Amino acid sequence: MDSSPTALFDSYEQDFQQILQSIREKLDGEAKDERGEKKKAALRRVEMELDEADEMVSQMEIEIQGIPQSIKSQYQSRIKLAKADLTRYKKVSKDMHSQVSRVDLLGSSRGAASPTSDEPYGSGDRTRLLTGTSILEDGSRRLQESQRIALETEEQGTDILRSLRGQREQIENARDTLRTADTSIGRASGTLKKMIRRMYQQRVVTAGIIVVLVLLIAIILWEKLH
Repeated sequence: MDSSPTALFDSYEQDFQQILQSIREKLDGEAKDERGEKKKAALRRVEMELDEADEMVSQMEIEIQGIPQSIKSQYQSRIKLAKADLTRYKKVSKDMHSQVSRVDLLGSSRGAASPTSDEPYGSGDRTRLLTGTSILEDGSRRLQESQRIALETEEQGTDILRSLRGQREQIENARDTLRTADTSIGRASGTLKKMIRRMYQQRVVTAGIIVVLVLLIAIILWEKLH
């Protein structure tokens, strides 16, 4: 398993390109050539794959946080290109949805006077269906926006956790340094105490020697005088 800091990013980018290729084929094929329900089904599959591609881009944005600064800029450029491609295909999909809606509206206006066996719904039913479809599409867009916000929040939370982890490591390093310094100070204090004790001992010994010498000198002088 590749453990390089860019391995996951490259994997997500590869998945993104595969999804994008599938979207491109559907938009240039089924969604473009088919009519009616087949065209709508193709566009629904495109919408699902656009959501997947959006998820891949979000994962790439998360993974880029762990890439070294020396190569980070080129990966940021790759994300920008991916976002631009995704935005372009979202616009194409939206335009095709609008075309389908216009065709449905034109069809309903032509058949609004009297329902037929081919068009069993009246204008009121079709209007309600179109309204329901519009509400569903709006809800889907809001869901996608909520998902995007959730991913951005997750990314920000990851950055905060990474920052907190770095600060905790700094605090732990500072604490270890203080402990080492405290230990060194304790050792130095003990050494100084030993040195002071030895100094006092040497003074006592020196004073004793001087006293003994003075006594010896006094005894010698006393003997010589007497």
